[in-house]
Amino acid sequence: MEQISSKEGEIYMAGKKILATNKRARHEYFIEETYECGIELKGTEVKSIRQGKVNLSDGFASVDNSEVFLKQVHISPYEQGNIFNVDSLRVRKLLLHKHEIRKLIGATTIKGYSLIPLSLYLKNGKVKVEIALAKGKKLYDKRQDMAKKDAQRRIEREMTGKY
Repeated sequence: MEQISSKEGEIYMAGKKILATNKRARHEYFIEETYECGIELKGTEVKSIRQGKVNLSDGFASVDNSEVFLKQVHISPYEQGNIFNVDSLRVRKLLLHKHEIRKLIGATTIKGYSLIPLSLYLKNGKVKVEIALAKGKKLYDKRQDMAKKDAQRRIEREMTGKY
């Protein structure tokens, strides 16, 4: 995927304006499958999201009564909002097709698998969430990944001649 940055510091990837990413997700989990889904928002939440005031790092999704909900995602209240601003940590419904929800129900019942948000972005003026079916990494898996990255850095340094 080609990454393009504009002068305001916004990141665009293949027609999407990325508003927030979960940097911890790829470090803490093995990503098995990803899904693009809509999100049910209220009031001034979209304005706050457009300003980039979102924290996905503690977030997760769960399937309840054949519906998928996003939990523990912090969207800061809009500063120019009023008394009708909603709770910043409220549970938000995710919009998926029925066949995708059925797949997720089966997959999340397996021990060790969970649904985590990877990124929040704008696509055709609508806010979308990329969630992933992921399996948690053990400590030794994290160490192996760090060792691989270290080795790759050393190889690149040797190739360029820098120490």
